[in-house]
Amino acid sequence: MKNITLIATAAMGLESVVAQEVKQLGYEVTVENGKVIFEAPVSAIPRCNLWLRTADRVKVLVGKFNATTFDELFESTKALPWEEFIAEDGQFPVSGKSIKSQLHSVPDCQKIVKKSIAERLKLKYGMVSKMPETGALYKIEVALLKDEVTLTLDTSGTGLHKRGYRVGQGDAPLKETMAAALVLLTNWKAEYTFIDPFCGSGTIPIEAALIGQNIAPGFNRDFASENWAFIRNKHWQKAFEEAEDLANYDQKLEIIGSDIDHNLIKVASDNAIEAGLGDLITWKQMQVKDLFIRNENGYIVTNPPYGERLSDKEAVAALYKDFGDVMKNHPTWSIYVITAFAAFEKQFGMEATKKRKLFNGFIETNYYQYFGERS
Repeated sequence: MKNITLIATAAMGLESVVAQEVKQLGYEVTVENGKVIFEAPVSAIPRCNLWLRTADRVKVLVGKFNATTFDELFESTKALPWEEFIAEDGQFPVSGKSIKSQLHSVPDCQKIVKKSIAERLKLKYGMVSKMPETGALYKIEVALLKDEVTLTLDTSGTGLHKRGYRVGQGDAPLKETMAAALVLLTNWKAEYTFIDPFCGSGTIPIEAALIGQNIAPGFNRDFASENWAFIRNKHWQKAFEEAEDLANYDQKLEIIGSDIDHNLIKVASDNAIEAGLGDLITWKQMQVKDLFIRNENGYIVTNPPYGERLSDKEAVAALYKDFGDVMKNHPTWSIYVITAFAAFEKQFGMEATKKRKLFNGFIETNYYQYFGERS
């Protein structure tokens, strides 16, 4: 098969981070809202699923066209080469969404796309009865935006944030993809000390350790497209071999995760062991005002409580003040904090060098960045 068009989907505000990752894998990109689009050989599907730390999913773009009637939707869908992707016994459920389009009934659009693809496949595979749908899973999405239809196949299966190491979590866990993005938005290098003083279930320190040793984040999980006939086994084999070769398991790291909640420290430790990083990260149960920093030029990356509930606001404000009191004695440290707490800088006692708007799930936050003075 010749080159295909792939889409790496991204959380709002993280498109440039995902684009950078795709470029590092050697592909040229176009960036749009919520997605990074690129032409690549089929072998890019295994590589991108294994390596992209900050993308939500990797999809194949099967086709794009305008449609304002169900007939147009049916015929244009049927004209696409589905047999190049979907095997004779493939399961192909269709999900959909429609925004500002004349075809606004999503269930109807899904049904029409499903029927159209089935007709095309029956014709190509010479079948009379309905498709068996007993084989590999090919999840199709029909997305309509202002009457433009985009049809994609999801190569990832479960979202890429599911790395396979989370055996437990706290009340408001940070997605692994967001945690990785927070680390990649710093200029931390593996030789510097890394601390998360509000580590919760350990996601940020674990993602930092994976980055520090250049371990592919998808190494411990399965992907829907591993069972697709048009991607040869050798492509998967080669991608896994590349990931193994590039991992730097000898890289020494000093990564510390601490939290006031001893139950969460246990969860974080279990998650790190599941990720194969048991000895690499030090976990400590303590409050932020007891944070002890003994060296220079380190990095803090953290997702502290936001004080979403009114009753928590005062406690969180006091927490940020304690945090700032500790850190003002360490001017060589770079500090990165994601929070939705509007008065963060005031409570922390320092104005950020830089701020970046990010969405943690549906919560609008700021990523406050303090660049340390180099000693």
